[in-house]
Formats: sequence, C-alpha cells, structure tokens
Amino acid sequence: MVPPTPLNIDSIRSTLATTSLGHVLYLHQDLPSTNREALSLAQNGASHGTVVIAESQSGGYGRHGRAWFSPPKLNIYCSVIIRGTGQSLSLSQWLSWVPLVSALAVTEAVQQIAAISLSLKWPNDLLLHDRKVGGILCESSFATTNDPVVVIGIGLNVNVPSVTFPEDLRPIAASLIEASRRPLDRNRLIAQLLLELEHGLDELRTHGSIRLHQAYTTRCATLGRRVRVRFTNDRAIVGVAEALSPDGALQVRTLSPHPRSQPMPLIHVRAADVMHLRE
Repeated sequence: MVPPTPLNIDSIRSTLATTSLGHVLYLHQDLPSTNREALSLAQNGASHGTVVIAESQSGGYGRHGRAWFSPPKLNIYCSVIIRGTGQSLSLSQWLSWVPLVSALAVTEAVQQIAAISLSLKWPNDLLLHDRKVGGILCESSFATTNDPVVVIGIGLNVNVPSVTFPEDLRPIAASLIEASRRPLDRNRLIAQLLLELEHGLDELRTHGSIRLHQAYTTRCATLGRRVRVRFTNDRAIVGVAEALSPDGALQVRTLSPHPRSQPMPLIHVRAADVMHLRE
C-alpha cells in the first residue's frame, strides 16, 4: 500500500478555495493540543479564520478533557479560530449551532473527497458504521461581549489502521481507510473541510439554521434511537431521541414505566453525554 502523503502547507493551499478560513495557517509536527495552541493565538489577537494543524498531538483531548488518541502522520488534528456572531441568530443560538454545523461540514467534506458517507451522533461525534471516526470540540473565549471567539477543534481518523488503535478503543473507534481501502490525501481533505465549514458558518450567519437543521437531521443517527443521557451533575435518563429543536437541542422523551400511561414529556438536552442503546 502506498504510504500516506505528509501534510504540507503548500499542498493544502493549492486546493484551498475559502474566503477567510485557512489563509493564516500554522502547521506543526507535534503539539500538546491544537485547541490549546489556537486558544493562545486567539487571546493574542489572531485573526478570524486562523487555522492550527498538527501531525501529532501529545496531549490531545475531547469533551470533558478525555484523552484523544493522536498517532503521528495519519490523521487530522485541526483547530480553527472563529470570531464574531451570527446576524440572524442570538449569541446563545449561534454558539449552540457552531458545533453541529462543524460536524456536518466534516461529513460533507468526507463525502466530497472520499465518497464515504458518515453519520452523526448528537451533538458532534462522527460515525462510520456506528463507530466513532471523529469528533468536534468547540471552546469559547470571549474577548468582549461584542466579539466572541470560538475555537473549533476537529479530530478525524483518516489513515490509521484499525490494529493501531489501543485495544480498548478497537470495538468503538474507526478510521476512514477502512472504507476507502487506500490512504487518503489529508491535504485535500483539510482544504475541502475548511471550505465546507466556511459555507456552513456563512449560511448560519446570514440565513439562520433552517436548512442546516434539515441537513443535520438527515445525517443524525441519534434520532429515533433509544438513548441514555447523562447530565453534567451525573443525573441520567433513558428515553427515545425524537427530534432536534430549533436551537439544536436534542429532544428526548423518557420511557414510561407503565406502557398504558400518558406520554412522558419531552426533555430538551443541551449539554450531556448521549449513549446509543442497543434495541
């Protein structure tokens, strides 16, 4: 098998078609975390659209600080600095939609470059055949209330062989190469990813979330599933994920202990861990 192509700034820029994202681009061989680096740059005035990429991460992390498996020269570890808010949305709505739009952008980029169809586990896990192939971590830093800053962190398993995953991750993790059967050009994939992300954020800013809501719903594997929801205070519920609210929250109807009783109310889940349960 042909070895994967290394990441290269000139190669990324050769197919980059964005207006702003990626025009300032930093490529590191190794970082503790691209998100931490991007947050530091943002706090020091880095411009909208600045991108930080690493060939490997020694301290990559996901939601709730969980370690992110980051082997060198195989995957995408990328963070994008976004400044400003949506004109047609409130700040809270815009912040709640940015992670969902980012996850949707990755699925569309993968479809374009590799013809691989990914699904989404709410809010922003990327799935290949029900196993996690990537994830989004958005972290906010508010310079002023009028100029919010969000760092969008993207981790995507691209060319890592399944046998390379730690044993505890093999049943639940996946890589695009399983479906492509050949190494994918990460430079082209990053360029396409930034374009899809820019298009999604521009649409969110100018037209709101109506079409994006429909597109996300189509890709979302969580809807219609029995799920266990664990909230930040460790309270947990079990129910059926029925829909996505206009602000991007997951609407879950808890299961009644008595089959003939009145339907249970919908719970709007905005911040929690969601686990798909086997039927």
